[in-house]
Amino acid sequence: MASPRLVHDEYERGCALPSTPTAVRYLPPSGFLASRVPTQALAAGSVGVLASAVNRLLVSRGREPRAWQIDPERVAASFGGDRMLSIDGAPVSAFAPMSGFFAAGDGWVRTHANYPHHRARLLTALDLPADADPGVLSTRIGELPAQDIEDRCADAGAIAVLVRDETAWAGHPQGVASGDGPLVRTRMTDSRHSGPTPSVADADRPLAGVRVVDLTRVLAGPVAGRDLALLGAQVLRVDPPHLHEIDWQHRDTGQGKRSTLLDLTVADDLSTMRSLLVSTDVLLTGYRPGALDRFGIADSTPGLVVGSVSAWGERGPWAMRRGFDSIVQAASGIALVEGGGRPGALPVQALDHASGHLLAAGVVDAIAQRIGDGCGRVVSVSLARTARLLLDLPGRVAAPVAPRRPSQATAVTHGGIRAARPPLPGYAQYPFPAHDWGADPPHWW
Repeated sequence: MASPRLVHDEYERGCALPSTPTAVRYLPPSGFLASRVPTQALAAGSVGVLASAVNRLLVSRGREPRAWQIDPERVAASFGGDRMLSIDGAPVSAFAPMSGFFAAGDGWVRTHANYPHHRARLLTALDLPADADPGVLSTRIGELPAQDIEDRCADAGAIAVLVRDETAWAGHPQGVASGDGPLVRTRMTDSRHSGPTPSVADADRPLAGVRVVDLTRVLAGPVAGRDLALLGAQVLRVDPPHLHEIDWQHRDTGQGKRSTLLDLTVADDLSTMRSLLVSTDVLLTGYRPGALDRFGIADSTPGLVVGSVSAWGERGPWAMRRGFDSIVQAASGIALVEGGGRPGALPVQALDHASGHLLAAGVVDAIAQRIGDGCGRVVSVSLARTARLLLDLPGRVAAPVAPRRPSQATAVTHGGIRAARPPLPGYAQYPFPAHDWGADPPHWW
């Protein structure tokens, strides 16, 4: 069985950071997140990487490191947040009817159409009317070659990929580009920070005083922002008013954050964003590489730490393509491994959650490093690079047992919302439940 320590090793080797092998311990997995690939090792290891980063921050400020014991049940509950979540007693659905595996004329494709604009683009790419139902979509996909569907969707800004095996992905130009390099990329910038530094007066809230603008959506980036909020940071999530977030996702990953709306194409809103960033420490982005460059917002703050998550990475022919966890699983070979030769899926959105925790760890380390040298940094992760790590980990099994479901003790209820507790040990819940989407003013508190 793969050890979560291997995830630590991969992270710390790539970032050239000191290892903390004795500070983080792992309880036995006990059947949680059971799968053919070592999903549990990836999940627990990514949470452990975050714990180690917190310790490095504490030590950098003259504090004692904490002893962490990672509980696989808590990790499984958090990674399966959509299954733990209920709203007024009703479960939520993670995927829309047009998101899933479909048999093409010569293979399989996986689509993603959870958002209305992605659904519209998918139907347009396949020459279908706007009122087409999933049955019509399935018939149309069955008439076309899988590669043709992938190409059509890429050209239309829709989201669908050919379901590949590991060998095909390893030889694909994007598989090569996104599988190379460190798990978390960090580069120093020329700008220097001149504001206050975290005092780490409270070891449970070592990021108290840190301000984070969160521009991310869906899961990986919002998970990173939720981690930073858990650690005491002020996190303000900013969304464009015309792209409403899926409510259950916001209720889950918006915990501990405030939520506001700004349209960066409007001059007044762009000015408000730039004013916000003057006193911001961390900017989280989940847009495709370079998508925000035209607004110049990353240049607003000297010494800014920028955390970036993308589907495919910053290099390769797919660097500008959209993608989600399920899509990367399908393209990279994970889906065929998990399905035993037919398309299948991991028991949870592990690439999203693990990438989110890894990004949060990279940001915490960048803050600790900035205390020493004053320099800003850009920290980036990609779902495809995390997928490569998962496929490379030892410990696959041919016939996994059914994953154990976490107990109700791993959930917390606020009003009508029940959600998973944080995966990081020592925290019973996030600082506060998610505010209504867009309900807060665009300023710090």
